[in-house]
Amino acid sequence: MAKVELKQPIVDEISGHLKDANAIVLVDYRGITVEQDTKLRKQLREAGIVYKVYKNTMMNFAFKGTAFEELTKYLEGPSAIAIGHEDATAPARIICKFAKTAPKLEVKGGYADGDLYDAAGIQALSEIPSREELLGRLFGSMKSPISNLARVLNQIAEKGGASAAAEAAESAADSSDAEKTEAPAAEAAEAPAEAAAPAEEAPAAE
Repeated sequence: MAKVELKQPIVDEISGHLKDANAIVLVDYRGITVEQDTKLRKQLREAGIVYKVYKNTMMNFAFKGTAFEELTKYLEGPSAIAIGHEDATAPARIICKFAKTAPKLEVKGGYADGDLYDAAGIQALSEIPSREELLGRLFGSMKSPISNLARVLNQIAEKGGASAAAEAAESAADSSDAEKTEAPAAEAAEAPAEAAAPAEEAPAAE
Protein backbone atom coordinates (compact mmCIF):
# COMPACT_ATOMS: atom_id res chain seq x y z
CA MET A 1 0.00 0.00 0.00
CA ALA A 2 1.34 3.44 -0.93
CA LYS A 3 2.44 5.78 1.84
CA VAL A 4 -0.10 8.35 0.71
CA GLU A 5 -2.90 5.83 1.20
CA LEU A 6 -1.63 5.08 4.69
CA LYS A 7 -1.48 8.76 5.60
CA GLN A 8 -4.86 9.74 4.21
CA PRO A 9 -6.99 8.25 7.05
CA ILE A 10 -4.92 10.18 9.61
CA VAL A 11 -5.21 13.41 7.62
CA ASP A 12 -8.97 12.83 7.32
CA GLU A 13 -9.19 12.27 11.07
CA ILE A 14 -7.45 15.58 11.78
CA SER A 15 -9.62 17.35 9.21
CA GLY A 16 -12.71 15.95 10.91
CA HIS A 17 -11.61 17.41 14.24
CA LEU A 18 -10.87 20.74 12.57
CA LYS A 19 -14.36 21.00 11.13
CA ASP A 20 -16.26 23.80 12.91
CA ALA A 21 -13.31 24.31 15.31
CA ASN A 22 -13.05 27.81 16.76
CA ALA A 23 -9.90 27.32 18.83
CA ILE A 24 -6.60 25.49 18.42
CA VAL A 25 -3.49 25.38 20.58
CA LEU A 26 -0.26 23.67 19.49
CA VAL A 27 2.14 22.52 22.20
CA ASP A 28 5.49 20.80 22.53
CA TYR A 29 4.91 18.04 25.06
CA ARG A 30 8.51 16.86 25.42
CA GLY A 31 9.60 16.44 29.01
CA ILE A 32 6.21 16.09 30.71
CA THR A 33 5.63 12.88 32.63
CA VAL A 34 3.06 10.21 31.84
CA GLU A 35 1.13 11.28 34.94
CA GLN A 36 1.10 14.92 33.85
CA ASP A 37 0.04 13.96 30.32
CA THR A 38 -2.82 11.87 31.71
CA LYS A 39 -4.05 14.73 33.92
CA LEU A 40 -3.90 17.22 31.05
CA ARG A 41 -5.81 14.92 28.73
CA LYS A 42 -8.47 14.39 31.41
CA GLN A 43 -8.97 18.12 31.98
CA LEU A 44 -9.24 18.83 28.27
CA ARG A 45 -11.57 15.91 27.65
CA GLU A 46 -13.91 17.03 30.45
CA ALA A 47 -14.05 20.46 28.81
CA GLY A 48 -15.02 18.90 25.47
CA ILE A 49 -11.62 19.62 23.89
CA VAL A 50 -9.92 17.18 21.55
CA TYR A 51 -6.25 16.61 22.43
CA LYS A 52 -4.09 14.47 20.13
CA VAL A 53 -0.47 13.87 19.21
CA TYR A 54 0.11 13.77 15.44
CA LYS A 55 3.11 13.93 13.17
CA ASN A 56 3.76 17.42 11.86
CA THR A 57 3.49 16.22 8.27
CA MET A 58 -0.03 14.92 8.92
CA MET A 59 -1.16 18.18 10.49
CA ASN A 60 0.52 20.13 7.72
CA PHE A 61 -1.57 18.28 5.12
CA ALA A 62 -4.75 18.80 7.16
CA PHE A 63 -4.11 22.54 7.64
CA LYS A 64 -3.51 23.23 3.95
CA GLY A 65 -6.32 25.16 2.31
CA THR A 66 -8.11 25.87 5.60
CA ALA A 67 -8.41 28.86 7.94
CA PHE A 68 -5.69 27.22 10.04
CA GLU A 69 -3.04 27.08 7.31
CA GLU A 70 -0.86 29.73 8.97
CA LEU A 71 -0.40 27.39 11.93
CA THR A 72 1.99 25.30 9.81
CA LYS A 73 4.84 27.64 10.79
CA TYR A 74 4.57 26.33 14.37
CA LEU A 75 4.94 22.69 13.30
CA GLU A 76 8.50 22.18 14.44
CA GLY A 77 9.57 19.50 16.88
CA PRO A 78 7.09 17.09 18.56
CA SER A 79 3.61 18.56 18.47
CA ALA A 80 0.31 17.92 20.16
CA ILE A 81 -2.86 19.76 19.20
CA ALA A 82 -5.81 20.85 21.34
CA ILE A 83 -8.99 21.63 19.40
CA GLY A 84 -12.05 23.38 20.81
CA HIS A 85 -15.49 23.84 19.25
CA GLU A 86 -17.36 25.90 21.86
CA ASP A 87 -15.48 28.22 24.20
CA ALA A 88 -12.74 29.83 22.08
CA THR A 89 -10.59 30.54 25.13
CA ALA A 90 -10.93 27.16 26.84
CA PRO A 91 -7.97 25.33 25.21
CA ALA A 92 -5.60 28.23 25.94
CA ARG A 93 -6.95 28.69 29.48
CA ILE A 94 -6.66 25.03 30.47
CA ILE A 95 -3.25 24.43 28.86
CA CYS A 96 -1.63 27.61 30.17
CA LYS A 97 -2.95 26.99 33.67
CA PHE A 98 -1.68 23.42 33.54
CA ALA A 99 1.71 24.56 32.25
CA LYS A 100 2.25 26.37 35.55
CA THR A 101 2.48 22.96 37.22
CA ALA A 102 4.32 21.39 34.27
CA PRO A 103 6.87 23.97 33.05
CA LYS A 104 8.21 21.64 30.36
CA LEU A 105 4.92 21.84 28.48
CA GLU A 106 5.63 24.53 25.90
CA VAL A 107 2.94 26.46 24.03
CA LYS A 108 3.90 27.08 20.41
CA GLY A 109 0.99 29.09 19.09
CA GLY A 110 -2.66 28.79 18.20
CA TYR A 111 -5.86 30.11 16.72
CA ALA A 112 -9.08 31.50 18.20
CA ASP A 113 -12.17 32.97 16.56
CA GLY A 114 -10.44 33.76 13.27
CA ASP A 115 -7.17 35.11 14.65
CA LEU A 116 -3.69 33.59 14.79
CA TYR A 117 -1.71 33.85 18.04
CA ASP A 118 1.90 33.22 18.99
CA ALA A 119 2.85 31.78 22.40
CA ALA A 120 2.53 35.18 24.13
CA GLY A 121 -0.85 35.74 22.48
CA ILE A 122 -2.13 32.38 23.69
CA GLN A 123 -0.97 33.26 27.20
CA ALA A 124 -2.89 36.54 27.05
CA LEU A 125 -5.94 34.72 25.67
CA SER A 126 -5.81 32.28 28.56
CA GLU A 127 -6.42 35.10 31.03
CA ILE A 128 -9.84 35.91 29.59
CA PRO A 129 -12.54 34.55 31.96
CA SER A 130 -14.77 31.76 30.73
CA ARG A 131 -18.37 32.41 29.71
CA GLU A 132 -19.55 30.81 32.95
CA GLU A 133 -17.30 33.08 35.01
CA LEU A 134 -18.53 36.18 33.19
CA LEU A 135 -22.17 35.17 33.68
CA GLY A 136 -21.44 34.49 37.35
CA ARG A 137 -19.97 37.95 37.78
CA LEU A 138 -22.94 39.52 35.99
CA PHE A 139 -25.40 37.63 38.19
CA GLY A 140 -23.43 38.64 41.27
CA SER A 141 -23.54 42.32 40.32
CA MET A 142 -27.29 42.12 39.69
CA LYS A 143 -27.91 40.26 42.93
CA SER A 144 -25.93 42.66 45.11
CA PRO A 145 -28.40 45.62 45.04
CA ILE A 146 -31.26 43.23 45.83
CA SER A 147 -29.34 41.82 48.78
CA ASN A 148 -28.58 45.34 50.01
CA LEU A 149 -32.25 46.32 49.78
CA ALA A 150 -33.32 43.22 51.69
CA ARG A 151 -30.76 43.95 54.39
CA VAL A 152 -32.00 47.56 54.77
CA LEU A 153 -35.64 46.46 54.96
CA ASN A 154 -34.70 43.89 57.57
CA GLN A 155 -32.96 46.54 59.67
CA ILE A 156 -36.02 48.81 59.45
CA ALA A 157 -38.26 45.97 60.58
CA GLU A 158 -36.00 45.19 63.54
CA LYS A 159 -36.19 48.84 64.68
CA GLY A 160 -39.97 48.93 64.49
CA GLY A 161 -40.01 51.02 61.35
CA ALA A 162 -42.10 48.47 59.50
CA SER A 163 -44.82 48.54 62.19
CA ALA A 164 -44.89 52.31 62.20
CA ALA A 165 -45.17 52.35 58.44
CA ALA A 166 -48.00 49.82 58.53
CA GLU A 167 -49.88 51.83 61.20
CA ALA A 168 -49.44 55.01 59.19
CA ALA A 169 -50.80 53.31 56.12
CA GLU A 170 -53.84 52.02 58.05
CA SER A 171 -54.46 55.45 59.56
CA ALA A 172 -54.31 57.09 56.17
CA ALA A 173 -56.73 54.52 54.78
CA ASP A 174 -59.19 55.08 57.69
CA SER A 175 -59.06 58.86 57.22
CA SER A 176 -59.76 58.49 53.54
CA ASP A 177 -62.76 56.23 54.20
CA ALA A 178 -64.13 58.69 56.82
CA GLU A 179 -63.92 61.59 54.40
CA LYS A 180 -65.77 59.61 51.74
CA THR A 181 -68.53 58.79 54.29
CA GLU A 182 -68.93 62.36 55.62
CA ALA A 183 -69.14 63.95 52.19
CA PRO A 184 -72.49 62.40 51.13
CA ALA A 185 -74.00 63.10 54.58
CA ALA A 186 -73.14 66.79 54.34
CA GLU A 187 -74.61 67.00 50.85
CA ALA A 188 -77.78 65.33 52.03
CA ALA A 189 -78.16 67.81 54.93
CA GLU A 190 -77.84 70.80 52.62
CA ALA A 191 -80.40 69.55 50.11
CA PRO A 192 -83.62 70.12 52.26
CA ALA A 193 -82.57 73.66 53.08
CA GLU A 194 -82.26 74.47 49.40
CA ALA A 195 -85.66 72.90 48.74
CA ALA A 196 -87.38 74.91 51.56
CA ALA A 197 -86.18 78.26 50.31
CA PRO A 198 -88.70 78.57 47.44
CA ALA A 199 -91.60 77.75 49.84
CA GLU A 200 -90.75 80.70 52.05
CA GLU A 201 -90.59 83.04 49.09
CA ALA A 202 -93.98 81.98 47.66
CA PRO A 203 -96.66 84.80 47.84
CA ALA A 204 -99.49 84.40 50.33
CA ALA A 205 -102.80 83.21 48.94
CA GLU A 206 -105.31 85.98 48.20
